[in-house]
Amino acid sequence: MNILIIGDVVGNPGREAVKRLLPKIKQREKIDFTIANSENAAGGAGLTPETAKDLLDMGADVLTNGDHIWDRKEILEVIDKEQRILRPLNYPDGAPGNGSVVMHSKTGAKVGVVNLVGRVFMQAVECPFKAAVREIEKIKAQTPVIVVDIHAEATSEKLALCFYLDGLVSAVCGSHTHIQTADERIFPKGTAYITDLGMTGPFDSVLGRRPEQIIRRFITGLPTRFEMADSNIQLQGVIIGCDDKTGKASSIKRIQEKLT
Repeated sequence: MNILIIGDVVGNPGREAVKRLLPKIKQREKIDFTIANSENAAGGAGLTPETAKDLLDMGADVLTNGDHIWDRKEILEVIDKEQRILRPLNYPDGAPGNGSVVMHSKTGAKVGVVNLVGRVFMQAVECPFKAAVREIEKIKAQTPVIVVDIHAEATSEKLALCFYLDGLVSAVCGSHTHIQTADERIFPKGTAYITDLGMTGPFDSVLGRRPEQIIRRFITGLPTRFEMADSNIQLQGVIIGCDDKTGKASSIKRIQEKLT
């Protein structure tokens, strides 16, 4: 089974990259299941029902998210109804939506997806390590193929989580920093890992925003309106090859596809 995991989709440029590049990648790489992080898909911050529907219609099977999931309040209208839109599992009890889902892939095999958010340099939430293990035990009753999106700031937290979950899941993939890392590997017990998937959006930017505005903010410290950049648009992420019977990963390959 080949699973494509797309890094943070940022604004309209990111959605356009998914729209135009995803069908080609799916065909070329024989993709069976697609996961995309969508927490910045609406104007660069948050997710709306409309942008979520766009990404799902474009071919994403599941949308993971992170700390910006509540930036657009409109998402509350659908997050309890649409199981393919996830929010971090380790948010407090009572938060709307779900932190995991099990879906059928193109081959008919089931894929479990778990969405977590980190705690280091981020808001106080429940322990992602403990929350992950509890949820994985439930999902294992349905499928051994499980992908974890850990949306976190600290590389140490993401890496430690993969050591902790090695052999329990097919992949642990980091998101949030919008900078794709070059440390993809297969852990000893069969779990694929990358610290950050990268960003799907304008590569010539600072986290998707116009560099000159970010620079002005750093230099002056004054409030500055950040606008979306629009050049060198790319789709970034990884492709995981795994055994749908055992859930063990056999390969992980980074992708950086440029929109021309």
